[in-house]
Amino acid sequence: MTRTYAGARERPFGSRPVTTALHDVDLDIRAESSLGIIGESGSGKSTLVRLLAALDAPTSGTVEVDGRPVDAAGPARSLHWLRALTGIVFQDPYASLDPRMSVGRIVGEPLWALGAPGDHRARVEEVLLRVGLDAEAAERFPHEFSGGQRQRIALARAIVHRPRLLLADEPLSALDVSVRARIIDLLARLRTEEDLTLVLVSHDIGVVAHVCDEIAVMKDGRIVERGRTADVLARPRHPYTRELLAAAPVLPPAPDGAARDREDVGRRD
Repeated sequence: MTRTYAGARERPFGSRPVTTALHDVDLDIRAESSLGIIGESGSGKSTLVRLLAALDAPTSGTVEVDGRPVDAAGPARSLHWLRALTGIVFQDPYASLDPRMSVGRIVGEPLWALGAPGDHRARVEEVLLRVGLDAEAAERFPHEFSGGQRQRIALARAIVHRPRLLLADEPLSALDVSVRARIIDLLARLRTEEDLTLVLVSHDIGVVAHVCDEIAVMKDGRIVERGRTADVLARPRHPYTRELLAAAPVLPPAPDGAARDREDVGRRD
């Protein structure tokens, strides 16, 4: 599939310049696998995830999820089935949560929107506990939580309706290193426990190596290399992949014996 964008005209009645964000990308994702998409800013990673989530439509080509075509240009109700199958975690935990809504309403919104059966309040409390927050957090508001805690709330919202596909677009880039390590471990655990298919976008190879079975490397809107994580990291074939590996910082582990950090005491990270 391809995605192009028309820019602003340089002069009245002139032609509009076209930018190609994706060039004929062909990507298959196996059920219950974990795929990390890496590349520098502007490589097309987030555009690809937006197409998978039907938040945007390809200029050419098609997107299929679970064997069904996705029509992002159609009415919202026609994508009801896709919203039930997918959960999404965005980059910025400060912007992705509505400050006017309580955490309980935020996390439970997919249940109400999808008309899920069962006790919604009990499910919200269950999921909050799963991501490491107290059930009482449901009564509070986003501004009362740190950045790491907000991303836990976002994860709870993404999995509360028991999706099969989890899309995570740079979910750690707004967090500091010590908190990132904890969220990485949480993401890996939830992926296994919930039998999720995970697509994780990141510019951090260390994050992808910790969580994902496979890696796809993107450059200038194209996938230039893909393979099992261990194979790509040990024997990269494409020069661009070798450049990324050479420049990649190492993610340090959380300090030993650190029972409480800034996230735990409730300050912003």
